[in-house]
Amino acid sequence: MEFTVPEEYQALRRRVRAFVERELLPLERTLPEAPDLPDDLRRQLQEKAKAEGLWALDVRREFGGQGLPNLGMVMVWEELGRSTVPPLRAPSVLTPRIGALYHCTPEQRERFLDPIVRGEKRTAFALTEPWGGSDAAGNMRTRAVRDGDHWVLTGRKVFVGGADKADVVQVFALTDPEKRARGGITCFLVERGTPGFRLGRQFQLMVADSPWELIFEECRVPHANVLGPVGEGFRLAQQHLTRDRIFHGAKAVGMAERALELAIDYARDRVTFGAPIAERQAVQWMFAESAMEIHATRLMTYHAAWKLDQGLDVRQEASIVKAFGTEMLGRVTDRALQVFGAIGLSKDLPIERMFRDARSRRIGEGTSEIQRMVIARTLLRDPRRVRLV
Repeated sequence: MEFTVPEEYQALRRRVRAFVERELLPLERTLPEAPDLPDDLRRQLQEKAKAEGLWALDVRREFGGQGLPNLGMVMVWEELGRSTVPPLRAPSVLTPRIGALYHCTPEQRERFLDPIVRGEKRTAFALTEPWGGSDAAGNMRTRAVRDGDHWVLTGRKVFVGGADKADVVQVFALTDPEKRARGGITCFLVERGTPGFRLGRQFQLMVADSPWELIFEECRVPHANVLGPVGEGFRLAQQHLTRDRIFHGAKAVGMAERALELAIDYARDRVTFGAPIAERQAVQWMFAESAMEIHATRLMTYHAAWKLDQGLDVRQEASIVKAFGTEMLGRVTDRALQVFGAIGLSKDLPIERMFRDARSRRIGEGTSEIQRMVIARTLLRDPRRVRLV
C-alpha cells in the first residue's frame, strides 16, 4: 500500500478554505467569545454548505452522507481549524456530530440519526464525570439499573459540549460495576425532556466553549434507547475518541498555520530600529521552528488518517497525533503572540484567542499525560511499535 494524497482532496480543501474565509472568518469580530453559533445563523450556514456540496462530508454514504474518507476529512478539519468562531461549534455548519450513533438500530436511526444527518436535530456526547475524566471507566459512578423494559439512570456528567441544544444525548453509564470497561458500561440515548434528566450548571472556561453538567435522578430510559449491545458502551466511546484524536492534529495544523501566516505578515510590516523585525534572526528562527513543527504534525496526522482508512489499529498513532499536535499548537501560538508583542494581547486580533484555545486542547479528549501513558503502555507490550510505518 502506498500513502498518497489524492488531488480531489486538495480540490476539496480549496473549496472549504474559500467557505471558511467567506463565511466564518468575518464572524470573528461579531462572535469573538460566543459559546455557540446562533440557531438561525447555523441554519443559514448549513444551507449554504448544502448548496455548495459541502454538507455531511464524512457521514457514511449508507447513512445519507458523502462518505469522505478520514484522509480527506483531516484536510477539511485543517481548514475549519483556521477559524476561532466558535472552535467547537462552527464545524457543525459542514458536518453533524455523529459520535457512536452509527450503531443505531433501524428504529433508532429513523428517530435520531437520520434527522441529525439532515441537520434537523443535534446530539451531545456525555462520558466525563466530576470524579473521572482521564480515567472515565475506572471512576465512573453514573449507574443504570434494568427495570423491566426500562433502565433507571442515576448520576452526573460534566463538560458536555452543546448539551443545551441537544435533542438526544449519548450517555455512558455503568451497567456492571465489576466489569466496567470490559463489558460493564452501556451507552443510552437520552432524549431532551425525559423525566429525571436535566441540565445542571454551565461551566465558564478560559475559552469560548461553555459546556454543561448533566444530572440524572431516577431517569427512566426505555430499553429501546440502548445504543449498541449492553456492556459495549466503552468500546463505542473509544472508537469515537480515537478518530477525534486524529482530528485534533488536523485542527491544530490549521490554527497553527494561520497563526504563523499572521505573524509573518505582521513581522514584514513592523519596523524597529530602522528595519522590519522579519529581518531579525531571533524572529526568523521562531518562524522556522513553527514551520518544521507544523509540517511534522501534518504528515503524522495524514498518515494516521490514512491507516484508519485501511482499517488498521491506530490507537497508538492517534495518541501521538493528539499529544504532539496540541503541544505544537501551543508553541506556535506562543511564538506568534510574542512576535506581535503588546498588540497580540489585544482582543482586537485573534492571536490571544488562539493562544487560549491552544492551551485548552492539551486537556480535552484525553490529556497529554494520558496520551503518553497509552503510547508507553503500547511500547512496553511490543517495542517494535515504535515503528509506525
